[in-house]
Amino acid sequence: MAKKGELHIRNKHNGQYDFPLLIENYPPLKRFVSLNPLGVQTINFFNPQAVKALNKALLISYYGIRYWDIPKQYLCPPIPGRADYIHYIADLIQPDRVANDLQTEEEDANEQKTKCRCLDVGVGANCIYPIIGHTEYGWTFVGSDIDPVSIENARKIVTCNPVLAHKIDLRLQKDSQKIFDGIIMPDEYFDVTICNPPFHSSKEEAEDGTLRKLSSLKGTKVKKVQLNFGGSANELWCEGGEIRFILNMISESQKYQKNCGWFTSLVSKEKNLEKLCAKLKSVNVSEYKIIRMQQGTKSSRILAWRFSNNS
Repeated sequence: MAKKGELHIRNKHNGQYDFPLLIENYPPLKRFVSLNPLGVQTINFFNPQAVKALNKALLISYYGIRYWDIPKQYLCPPIPGRADYIHYIADLIQPDRVANDLQTEEEDANEQKTKCRCLDVGVGANCIYPIIGHTEYGWTFVGSDIDPVSIENARKIVTCNPVLAHKIDLRLQKDSQKIFDGIIMPDEYFDVTICNPPFHSSKEEAEDGTLRKLSSLKGTKVKKVQLNFGGSANELWCEGGEIRFILNMISESQKYQKNCGWFTSLVSKEKNLEKLCAKLKSVNVSEYKIIRMQQGTKSSRILAWRFSNNS
């Protein structure tokens, strides 16, 4: 996370973190900040408490959030990467945006404030995507999740922050095998849906992936799993992993093609794109796109599709 120069041009977290500003706005962060060998201020990103404190400081400093907290062991997401998804989605739903023209950006953002309605599938206890999407672009959100604890915690975040009041609706998905069914009402319309699906197919796969990542970052073999961003079971894995989850999402999207402009999802594994694109062709979407993102050394991608009803 030290190198963030390849984030979206409108991402507020390009460059180094402004730790003096962050500490001023959230003093508890100070005890986690130290100098690296190059004399640059940083935190230990392997420390879950430090990551959580950094998130609070970022939300206070850049998004006007007064209160934000998550239950123990729930996902504490890296905010710069989450913001990237939102900014690329803004480009998707308003392709005429001039990214390097600040005046045009401001006018376009204001224009979207009364237009864009977004469904966040799997909003999580952290409610990060709705926070960023609303404060950056004025979008309104529906956030869905299969976990009652996540819904209640996200609702508390919304209730405790006036800037979010009446802008984010939270709905419990009562059927864990469904994605849009029971969430999208017959007469509802969303400009876009977003989703950060569970990547792994089992707890063991999630732990193995974490060990490989930590070993690579530390340059030495790590034997004990420590999820620096946390994550409950339903946030990190599901039966069949992300490939089955997104395949199911594509299948269900056919039923709601008149209710949504664009359907989108993050895809963590490049190898899954071939099957996913084949599935999209089989359901006769009118258009699909693969939007690539680079966050330091981490590569990711957004898969987006729409039907002829909304082309």
